[in-house]
Amino acid sequence: MSRIVYVNGEFVPEEDAKISVFDRGFLFADGVYEVTSVLDGKLVDFPGHMTRLGRSLSELQMDAPVSQEEMEAIHRRLIADNDLVEGMIYLQVTRGAADRDFAFPKDTKPSLVLFTQARDLVNAPAAATGLKIAFVDDIRWGRRDIKTVQLLAPSLCKMAAKALGCDDAWMVEDGHITEGTSNNAYIVTKDGAIVTRNLSNSILHGITRAAVLQLAAEAQIRVEERAFTPDEARDAQEAFVTAASSFVMPVVEVDGVTLGNGKPGPIAKRLRELYVAKARAAAI
Repeated sequence: MSRIVYVNGEFVPEEDAKISVFDRGFLFADGVYEVTSVLDGKLVDFPGHMTRLGRSLSELQMDAPVSQEEMEAIHRRLIADNDLVEGMIYLQVTRGAADRDFAFPKDTKPSLVLFTQARDLVNAPAAATGLKIAFVDDIRWGRRDIKTVQLLAPSLCKMAAKALGCDDAWMVEDGHITEGTSNNAYIVTKDGAIVTRNLSNSILHGITRAAVLQLAAEAQIRVEERAFTPDEARDAQEAFVTAASSFVMPVVEVDGVTLGNGKPGPIAKRLRELYVAKARAAAI
């Protein structure tokens, strides 16, 4: 059965989905997106994703195409139409279609696209083995806090990591780690403290990040929100990343250096278990 997607007010088979060639998302990457995880057919951290979507739209002076209530209804319809039990729903809002011009057009209608992706999130194989991370230069623009669709730079960084035999990259700017190509980055020091970059325009304000840091505080694990260096990462006891699409994912190697015993560390494993349990309990 063909996957059902949502395009500008219509639920259609994916092969019938169409967007104008003049859409500014296509011409300028003039758009934003969100990814919401689905567990047991329910939405995880949905209010947080909608709050961040509203902020991203505001930062780009874009109007919301539908209300939050309508957005939730679209998500639920896609879950039902695609029998989605576990996976993700991707949504993208662009400024809409207009003749090509760098200046923002007036009175364009935003484009809204959503689709589902079925994926085993809880029992993802990488959670048992851990990720290998390469370091690459951060070549992105300066407003990483806005979740825009201009993802070419992180895609190139991820491919550079894969060319080195790694799973992903952590990007380095001014001698410090910013974040992963599609996730927030963390190390655990030898005295058991979690270190992750503080919020600013330099990184995405992760919804999963916020939830995991709250869980760490509740578990009385010390957290330091600050920039950390590649050397600190190489010297870490363990490491992990967080994202809506991967929850808490252990890291076992950075820049060719094995961390700990080369297996997912206890803090990453504990936080993953706590996050999955909380996500299931709080999903709507």
